[in-house]
Amino acid sequence: MDEQSIYRFSVQKLNGEEVNLGDYKNKVLLIVNTASQCGFTPQLKELELLRSEFEGQNFEILAFPSNDFGGQEPLSGAGISKFCSINFGTHYPVFNKTHVKGKEVHPLFSFLSNKRENGRIQSSPKWNFHKYLIDRNGHVVDFFYPFTKPTAAKVKRKINELLVADNHLVIA
Repeated sequence: MDEQSIYRFSVQKLNGEEVNLGDYKNKVLLIVNTASQCGFTPQLKELELLRSEFEGQNFEILAFPSNDFGGQEPLSGAGISKFCSINFGTHYPVFNKTHVKGKEVHPLFSFLSNKRENGRIQSSPKWNFHKYLIDRNGHVVDFFYPFTKPTAAKVKRKINELLVADNHLVIA
């Protein structure tokens, strides 16, 4: 297995079920650490708009709620799911509350943030809504800071470049 791929990691759904990230092979992914009580929380809706825009194009958003920044994710399990779907109409996977920094950092986020592990970028989350862009081979290819909206032109452009490049299409 490719050691510089996210496919070697497993994560937990909100119901506790383990999911291997290899289930997302051949998809472009945007992995985001989220929180329900943050100034950036409206980005949950923008993430849904982004998901909808690229629907059917092998693109997926994976959201990981985290309480690591200012205690801004007091909810857990079904409470997170309900909050996201009722308030923001989310249809992308939201996983179990996850540590994205510190001594208890989840191995996935250690990998995403550390160039020695992922071979490409060095960028650890400094706040909620830090975004990592993953290509269809499970490699980290870019990141976006929390203040970059998911619907920003540069985010959409990078996603589209990966989708087009991976499909070997030429746009004139």
